[in-house]
Amino acid sequence: MAECDNCGAHVTERYKRVFSDNEGVLHACSNCRGQTEMFHGAGSGHESGGI
Repeated sequence: MAECDNCGAHVTERYKRVFSDNEGVLHACSNCRGQTEMFHGAGSGHESGGI
């Protein structure tokens, strides 16, 4: 099972594939960050300053 590379929480393979960066690193998950931050790129390490 996949896990967050930041906090180690278990996530689904699909979640990791969608929210990770191009190398497959999940920088944050919904355990680490809110869903709004995730949709704005927190999981891939690219955060927008306008949140």
